[in-house]
Amino acid sequence: MKDYLASLTTEGINPETGMIDELSTEGMLELMNQEDAKVHVAVRQEIPRIALAVEALHHALSTGGRMFYIGAGTSGRLGVLDASECLPTFGVDPSLVQGYIAGGDQALRIPVEGCEDDGDEGRALIDQIGVTGKDAVIGISASGSAAFVIEALRRASELGAVTIGVVNNKDTKLSEAADITIAPVVGPEVIAGSTRLKAGTAQKLVLNMLTTTTMVKLGKTYNNLMVDLKASNKKLFDRSLRIIRTATGTDEATAEQYLRQSELDCKLAIMMIKSGLGAEEAKKVLANCGGNLKRAIRACSQVK
Repeated sequence: MKDYLASLTTEGINPETGMIDELSTEGMLELMNQEDAKVHVAVRQEIPRIALAVEALHHALSTGGRMFYIGAGTSGRLGVLDASECLPTFGVDPSLVQGYIAGGDQALRIPVEGCEDDGDEGRALIDQIGVTGKDAVIGISASGSAAFVIEALRRASELGAVTIGVVNNKDTKLSEAADITIAPVVGPEVIAGSTRLKAGTAQKLVLNMLTTTTMVKLGKTYNNLMVDLKASNKKLFDRSLRIIRTATGTDEATAEQYLRQSELDCKLAIMMIKSGLGAEEAKKVLANCGGNLKRAIRACSQVK
């Protein structure tokens, strides 16, 4: 294992930042920014693999499955973050996209040392959360060596779930356990081994792509508008009004009238305005079209 870890790009010493502690504040910041610029290139090179993962996720979620993020440390925190943001952004059921971190929720705030090395706990988690052959499990590990994540993917695979690995090195142990591997290699960190930096940034960008494009394919947007959000606070109420007005061209008073009639359901309000249907009829058409607003509007236009 020592030789394996020593060979990892994420464990390397960056020759460009060796004298960072002697630079001015501005010099340090410029150096970090210079290194961060490498992240986008690395992620772009992985788009073919990311596309495969999105197709697998879309298939899973559109056929009754769920998606699970499993990670440790920074990787685990990023997975939990991305999963938790899907509810307010896309209005999904909390069970549809879930995130778990080695060491449990307490590890989100305070590191729980050694838990990433416990493969048995990774396997137990998969059984505990009820992963099935319909689901997709995404294991995230910068080094690709976290036993908790590797064994979680192996157990998920045994159950028939599709498995996806997000790592920052090529040919990792995690890759061997994944059906699809996404590996943006960003090079040695500004501070050697601190994978919360470039590696973490690359992971966040990949996770953004996975959930956003999957949700778009599931009809959770109308053009580039997040129409499935629920107006649960003042900010989201105001955002919903702007979205309704943009989608329909109506005035603010009309937008608010329909938003309230739809019980603060932004998508339903747009459907009612665009189709001329009442709330119940609009709901039925949306349901028949799998919740896809654009498809539902077109269906109404064809009937007329």
